[in-house]
Amino acid sequence: APARAEAGAGAPACRVVTADLSGLRILIVEDEFLVALEIERMLLDFRCDVVGPVADLDTALGLARDAPIDGAVLDVNVGGRKIDPVAFALAERGIPFILSTGYTSEGITVALRARPRLNKPFGDLQMAELMSDVFGRR
Repeated sequence: APARAEAGAGAPACRVVTADLSGLRILIVEDEFLVALEIERMLLDFRCDVVGPVADLDTALGLARDAPIDGAVLDVNVGGRKIDPVAFALAERGIPFILSTGYTSEGITVALRARPRLNKPFGDLQMAELMSDVFGRR
């Protein structure tokens, strides 16, 4: 059955049917604990297998280079360091990713600005729609 996401508080009471995300191994790189937990909850609701969450850039880079993953949700700034090496390692492997940020485009490295992005704060509906587009089974 397709994954479903419910709109968050204050949003219209509707449900969106997304591409089948179940079983996808998705790496979460996020250094804000509560945000990481919320992203993890969303991914588990979509029946993904969560790798992480990881709050350390060096650990994330190792996973991006070697871990058996299908995609990633990456905070743009982890511990005061840009996520760029992790994003580029994933791109080299052909693994899709979504950037998660509270920054405007100017706060993102030019080479990554065209990548799929969620602007914080975001809810289940935005995550479900973008994950469906980026990670959906082809």
